[in-house]
Amino acid sequence: MMAGMDGDCGERVLRRFAGLPAAAPLLARVADVDGIFLVGGAVRDLLLDAVPLDLDLVIEGEIDRVLELLGSPARVHDRFGTCTVVLDGCSYDLARSRRETYERPGALPSVAPASIDDDLGRRDFTVNAIALGLGGRRRGELIAVARALDDLRGRRLRVLHDGSFVDDPTRLLRLARYAARLRFEPAEHTRELAAAAVRDGALGTISGQRIGAELRLALAEPDPVAAMIALRSLGVDDAIAPGLGLRDPGMAQRALALLPGDGDRGALVLAAAALSVEAGRLAALLESLAFAAARRDAIVAAAGRAPALAAVLARAAAPSAIAAVCAGAPPELVALAGALPTPAGDPSRAARRWLAQLRDVRLQITGDDLVAAGIRPGPGIGAGLRGALAAKLDGRVEGRDEELAEAIRIASDAIL
Repeated sequence: MMAGMDGDCGERVLRRFAGLPAAAPLLARVADVDGIFLVGGAVRDLLLDAVPLDLDLVIEGEIDRVLELLGSPARVHDRFGTCTVVLDGCSYDLARSRRETYERPGALPSVAPASIDDDLGRRDFTVNAIALGLGGRRRGELIAVARALDDLRGRRLRVLHDGSFVDDPTRLLRLARYAARLRFEPAEHTRELAAAAVRDGALGTISGQRIGAELRLALAEPDPVAAMIALRSLGVDDAIAPGLGLRDPGMAQRALALLPGDGDRGALVLAAAALSVEAGRLAALLESLAFAAARRDAIVAAAGRAPALAAVLARAAAPSAIAAVCAGAPPELVALAGALPTPAGDPSRAARRWLAQLRDVRLQITGDDLVAAGIRPGPGIGAGLRGALAAKLDGRVEGRDEELAEAIRIASDAIL
């Protein structure tokens, strides 16, 4: 199953790795150490002439002997005993090489120490089952499962065995995530296996928390729309929840174009995919997927309220009218509303104006200024401030003195 690669190829990859800022402090310490390998996505990305996002190291034998060279771990992670080490500000994830067995479909694996070959054989896709020796006798050696480099050249995603999606159904979501990020296509047989796993209810064998964790990773991709498209092509979205799915990718892209920098791109795209899911059912789904409360509320608000807000924005012309319906709304809601077609017209102009300009407009005065001017504390204060802000948005007042005069006028009328 394993194949040692051409030595020159491995040396070329090692040179590429050595050129990374994060490589120098590591390679200086492990050059003479047997059994330490760079694995997975980092090697894949180096072979694609891309910069790796994560640096994962696998150690054959005891990790402690390597930690003596690298230093105490900054964090120890999960039940599998992985840890994170920081050197000169650079972070590396370490794990002992292991084999995995599954007691039942969807169960977390039981692990046992094993060789690097066994470790690569437990991985999700062939293009992620590649290792590069970093020290000792195997320094510069490239090791891969069968077909890994051919699949990398062919831009294919292939599972390592037919039971892969049954053993670990989170690989269904990872298939979509890597397809979106790398612009790779699933191999035909892998796509057939994925379809069978979805049809047979594989996702029902794992917890909502595990599904949610993988879904959040997909939404965090540079192109979350592509990730949702890939999930839909596999039928994974509807398997997570009936009705969930991005049916109009163009609309989602328009919404992302409206979203300001402080918005949540992943939440917006998921809301666009959940427009057909009733609000209460969507809230319950997101809770079952372990979404944080604030993010869950933003997604539910955007998916549930965007169509109605779009209709109002399509008719809103004056800045104060736009502010009246958008004030306090999450940016994801306004961006999604701005991307939706409506019979009343195009809401994008009003949405863009709110998100890019109007939401940042502030008064120079406060309620204390009104009290100092003789306005009694009470509802009139709020009415005066709101009226002054509307006048400022519409260009009817300018500067502190005009704001105060307008607020006093409105507050006085409210008291009478």
